[in-house]
Amino acid sequence: MVDRPNILLILTDQQNANMLSCAGNRAVRTPAMDSIARQGTRFERAYCMNPMCVPSRFSLFTGRRGSAIGLLNNNDKHISEMPATVLKSALGWQMRGAGYRTAYGGKTHFPLGLAPEDFGFETISRDDRDGLAEDCAQFLARDHKEPFLLVASFINPHDICHMAIRDFAETPHERRLSQPGRIELRELDAALQLPDRLTEEEFFRSVCPPLPENFEIPPDEAEAIRLMQARSPFKHKARQRYSERDWRMHRWAYARLTERVDGQIGSVLAALRDNRLADNTLVVFTSDHGDMDASHRMEHKTAFYEEAARVPLLIAGPGLARGAVDDRRLVSNGLDLLPTCRAVAGLEPAAELEGRSLLPLLDAAPAALWRDVLPVESEMGQMMIGQDVKYMRYYQGARREQLVDLAADPGEMRNAVADAAQRPRLGELRAAFASLFPSAHDPYA
Repeated sequence: MVDRPNILLILTDQQNANMLSCAGNRAVRTPAMDSIARQGTRFERAYCMNPMCVPSRFSLFTGRRGSAIGLLNNNDKHISEMPATVLKSALGWQMRGAGYRTAYGGKTHFPLGLAPEDFGFETISRDDRDGLAEDCAQFLARDHKEPFLLVASFINPHDICHMAIRDFAETPHERRLSQPGRIELRELDAALQLPDRLTEEEFFRSVCPPLPENFEIPPDEAEAIRLMQARSPFKHKARQRYSERDWRMHRWAYARLTERVDGQIGSVLAALRDNRLADNTLVVFTSDHGDMDASHRMEHKTAFYEEAARVPLLIAGPGLARGAVDDRRLVSNGLDLLPTCRAVAGLEPAAELEGRSLLPLLDAAPAALWRDVLPVESEMGQMMIGQDVKYMRYYQGARREQLVDLAADPGEMRNAVADAAQRPRLGELRAAFASLFPSAHDPYA
């Protein structure tokens, strides 16, 4: 890789790892995202630190777990202020210290109403849709005398959230979000449109995505899932009341919104090429978390299921392997992004960060030693991901201890914690979990 390249960090919101045509999804076309994958590496085992907006974005820009400051969901009212040591070591400030110009455009959704400037960035755009793509293109057209880190944070496919909210609005907040004329609802309605010249019967027979294989609710699902949904009644109502036809339309709209943001990303990548910056820029693409996309009759995020917790992660740059797919190494975008950017800038690893630079995984050299387990947390509990297993402990409800054998049960349809075949390694998993999560951070204690 060239010395001290520029970095273009592209974020989407609520895009799960399956929502890429290069990942084999025939329901969606993502040529811009696919082009990054062709020119670099696609990580199949990438997870967010927390499948919820604010804590995930906190981790992305600080390299720390949200639980380090008591942040497990979008509620930050119990946090009086951000520790100065955390803000001063945020991504923007670290890259500025290394001589980079740092710029941020688009969605923020940081805790305590913090702005990009607090994390060390100059704001170049407050739009998170087409306007963001245009503003990023203008930034890239400038005369750059120093390397830059540009963050382009797009909103979609997050507009899919508004489908169930509008269909089952109950609280004052949900009703406000469902007011006609909101841009989110206009985008959603456009995504719900059927293709021209097709009857509804033809559409559902040959075009609309089918239900996922893991559509049904696991019989021994952790009760924490139901308790979580009860705190947002529209989620529970969607799970109980949506018909199979409704769920298929949800999947159709989710794919169209993903294509919508792919077009915006394509504009930014075109500007990178047009300004002859592509040969000296590391491009990183990821999302803050996923969406359940009808799996287990769920939409939205928060759960530990793969659809909510596993995210796309593509990295391409000069001198790196092209067209590679890493389907073994466990990667955390929340923990590993900041150490990776530090390494690109020539900085030494920071002892206070538990994440790792991904640069050793991006060339064709033999695989470096890597982690065996990865932490994920949420307002519901804590999860440890292994090579072929997920082990979870929830804070509330029945069936708090959950184990999923991903090799035998990739759809996560049963809790294997009581299986005799799992008994020999259950003790090892419990010990590794205790080491990975030395404290509970239980918000319900």
